[in-house]
Amino acid sequence: MLKSDFYYDLPEELIAQTPIEPRNHSRMLKVDRVTGELEHAHFYNLCDYLKKGDLLVMNDSRVLPARLFGVKDSTGAVVEFLLLEQKGDKLWETLVRPGKKAKPGAKFTFGDGILKAEIMETVEGGNRIAKFECEGNFFTALENIGQMPLPPYITEKLEDKERYQTVYSRELGSAAAPTAGLHFTKEMLEELKCKGVNLAYVTLHVGLGTFRPVKEDNILDHKMHSEHYFMPKETAELINRTKANGGRVIAVGTTSCRTLESVATFYDKIDECEGYTDIFIYPGYKFKVLDGLITNFHLPESTLIMLVSAFMGYDNTMNAYKKAVEERYRFFSFGDAMLIL
Repeated sequence: MLKSDFYYDLPEELIAQTPIEPRNHSRMLKVDRVTGELEHAHFYNLCDYLKKGDLLVMNDSRVLPARLFGVKDSTGAVVEFLLLEQKGDKLWETLVRPGKKAKPGAKFTFGDGILKAEIMETVEGGNRIAKFECEGNFFTALENIGQMPLPPYITEKLEDKERYQTVYSRELGSAAAPTAGLHFTKEMLEELKCKGVNLAYVTLHVGLGTFRPVKEDNILDHKMHSEHYFMPKETAELINRTKANGGRVIAVGTTSCRTLESVATFYDKIDECEGYTDIFIYPGYKFKVLDGLITNFHLPESTLIMLVSAFMGYDNTMNAYKKAVEERYRFFSFGDAMLIL
């Protein structure tokens, strides 16, 4: 298949710049993955579409305030660091802008000395390995001076950092939010449990590669980034029990979906495990775990719209996106939701 097969025309004003308040008042497009039939609802209606014995699997990764602005010690030049992945104690792979100022040995200061960094080496792709220094806890310092790494299509300042976190986030390590979960409130989670819908958690630390554009015309030539995941024992047991009892396993977000399908692909079963995955799901993929998916509306020609197409069919997907544009749904990270069953 070609990248251009997944293009759709999106007016710029439909790209959501700020989150909806309250969280669960975003709109929700319900799609029947077999027939393609569409229903218009709101996220607070989610409980109406779920049944006792269903299982929602959510990604509990928490976003690092991973964008740092500082100065080069030798020149005072302003630089931007974006933390991508921890490589050791206070050792991080980073994206540095402008990169020419960040040669090995270069030193930088952030937040009037709260954090300091030295570039250790340049790695494949031009990223840098940086060693940080600070008094006290590194992550506390990061919370104090770091900014949320919002996607480039969001140009408005985020007033409350917690609005780029899910209400159930707990495992610090993502460079971007698992945005399908942003619609949930704590009250909704309780409502779902009262109905008999089970909740389970996996961890997949979202890398910025999630947003990396597909450059190759033939999508099979695209190489996915690798991300760290963890499947807890209690979640694996809940998934297996749900399947055995005829319930539906519904992933909240493409990151949860990729975790579930990675584990099933790697091990031929769902069990406690952790590792790295670079699974690429596109039309033709045979799903091993998923019965439903909650997701946002994704960028044209992205690997994420390809994953959605694999799950509910190419024609159904492109038709749903066309309808969402016509009905002026809000798109991308702070946008509206889709429920695919």
